[in-house]
Amino acid sequence: QVQLVESGGGLVQAGGSLRLSCAASGSIFSINAMGWYRQAPGKQRELVARFTSGGSTNYADSVKGRFTISRDNAKNTVYLQMDSLKPEDTAVYYCNAAGLLAGIIKTPFLSWAQGTQVTVSS
Repeated sequence: QVQLVESGGGLVQAGGSLRLSCAASGSIFSINAMGWYRQAPGKQRELVARFTSGGSTNYADSVKGRFTISRDNAKNTVYLQMDSLKPEDTAVYYCNAAGLLAGIIKTPFLSWAQGTQVTVSS
């Protein structure tokens, strides 16, 4: 199975920066897609940024130009650099990963991290 462990959330003032990390571990053959989602109180979970299976990146319009997703394939880790943070970025941020498990039969997996709180004060 695959475990995702996040780090880097916290409290920051508007205009500040935070960097989130998410490391995947377990019986992984390959990770095809990995990214970040967020959920604010009373709202649905939404895409923030992700690497697609084709290797391209997608960003929510609300974070373009402020957030940058990057990854270290050797470490099965994805990062989210968040700059110029706004109070509306306050949410629980979730990392997810999709790929194939190791083994004779390459079973697909989709895993979610436990979430990390990001709070931006005005």
